[in-house]
Amino acid sequence: MFESLSSRLQNIFGGLRSKGALTEDDINSAMREIRMALLEADVNFKVVKKFIADTKEKCLSADVLKSLTPAQNVTRVVLDELTKLLGETDSKLIMSHRMPNVIMMVGLQGSGKTTAAAKLAYRLKQENHMPLLVACDVHRPAAADQLQTLGEEIGVRVFRDDGKDAVTVAREGVQDAIDNMRDVAIIDTAGRLQIDEEMMQEAQDIRDAVKPDQILMVVDAMTGQEAVNVAKAFAEKVDFDGVIMSKMDGDARGGGALSIREVTGKPIKFISSGEKPDSLEEFHPDRMAKRILGMGDVVSLIESAEKMQDEQMEKEQAARVMRADLNMNDFLDMNKKVRKIGGVSKLVSALPGGDNALSKGQVDLGALDRMEIIIHSMTAEEREHPDILNGSRRARIAKGAGVSVTDVNQVMKKFNDTRKTLKQFMPQQSNNKKHRGRRRHRKMPSGVSMSDIKKIQEMLDQQ
Repeated sequence: MFESLSSRLQNIFGGLRSKGALTEDDINSAMREIRMALLEADVNFKVVKKFIADTKEKCLSADVLKSLTPAQNVTRVVLDELTKLLGETDSKLIMSHRMPNVIMMVGLQGSGKTTAAAKLAYRLKQENHMPLLVACDVHRPAAADQLQTLGEEIGVRVFRDDGKDAVTVAREGVQDAIDNMRDVAIIDTAGRLQIDEEMMQEAQDIRDAVKPDQILMVVDAMTGQEAVNVAKAFAEKVDFDGVIMSKMDGDARGGGALSIREVTGKPIKFISSGEKPDSLEEFHPDRMAKRILGMGDVVSLIESAEKMQDEQMEKEQAARVMRADLNMNDFLDMNKKVRKIGGVSKLVSALPGGDNALSKGQVDLGALDRMEIIIHSMTAEEREHPDILNGSRRARIAKGAGVSVTDVNQVMKKFNDTRKTLKQFMPQQSNNKKHRGRRRHRKMPSGVSMSDIKKIQEMLDQQ
């Protein structure tokens, strides 16, 4: 979403870095370009005005202009101000001791509210909560059916009572959560194509009836500045606690996401990128600011990888790593892990300068797919013992995969390079049989600590 803005800002900072020292004119010129970049990204003009004024004041300080690396200090100032604009600190979903916690979802029709409710339920379920989805949208045809389908997909029960008014359904849904020992009730309310008095009154009535612990507004990030106007109206009528920005994987300019915190005073709590149930992520202002400035977001990538670690598989793979005894099935496993994280594009975009590289087509997004096809063309024996792959076998594999022998050779080269790198971590084994016999009783080879194994594991996951 921020690809265009990120590219513009990186070009501006690149021009500053080419100068040994900065003058006041250089700063003024850079601020003008940043102002234009933000306005073109559809950021609210009042937000842009305040952002530029605050940033310019700090950039013109003596500490910046007279420092040894003024361009880097300007980047730091912009990063700090951008983080402040987005929220400065994380705003987590706070759960009370009430049984159940009631979370009410509001927003316009088409903003992704029902899908966001299901994603939030899935996330809470992964955190060992027992959520209940309550279908209170009694106006949109098949809204309850949609929530029911999503609930079945993620294994979360849905309370619905077709034919009753929304306030009654909400009240009975909370009671159902109490009766069935559900600790969270997520209420999906109705939306409209635009704000009207009837929708707002119904939202207020539901709020007064169930007294929610949290009211979350779902905002379509694709709507730009209009999202800010909608959020202001909801803030005045129902006083929501936080925002879920949906459709962050779209190609809009992202101005709404940059403006909403400053204009409404309400924090962004979650962002959603994609349709899968696990695509709802906590919003971290500092990480998003770094992404926009092309600094990457490696921390979020590591957190995603940690969530999907299988403890038993980790132990088995660590044992093979200790022996530098990898096979092609391990490469397939790495590919699956990359897909679960979000694929090559998400992996690369989390790295510094990754978004820029993707936009310029400098990353081969199909490399892992071709590698998987090639490995699947091997027999079980060849996957387990890749050293037996001679010329005729490689030709057969290439024909079966629909690629050239050169492609097969490249995959094998990557595999052998990885295995060779791992062996460098391993201690030199003695040829003495007596010494080798002693080593069998050790838990791990001499000189290899668990921290070494973890580093090797991280390297494999990034391969």
